Amino acid sequence: MGSLARVLILVFCAPALACDYPDEGNMPLRRAVSKVRHLPETEAWAKQAQAAGAVVHYAVLLDRPRTQHGRCYWPVEVRAGETVWRRFYVTPDGKHLISKG
Repeated sequence: MGSLARVLILVFCAPALACDYPDEGNMPLRRAVSKVRHLPETEAWAKQAQAAGAVVHYAVLLDRPRTQHGRCYWPVEVRAGETVWRRFYVTPDGKHLISKG
């Protein structure tokens, strides 16, 4: 296989290889949601949304990982019903978080 073909394979397969799922059962998912759920701004927004009658959801999108500064991040969406309030990116180990409004 030529070097151009190898590069193309790596470029197109990189998203699929971006985040390894840690062998810890559902703990990585719970960690990601907890990291986002317990942020002061998320707690305040969720409280207001629930007071208005909305159901708040947290969705970890494992099929849309993002790599930044050599780290892999999972998107975690915070929603009221079908409306996305904010998307966060959390590393599988729960140590790093990026907020996208």
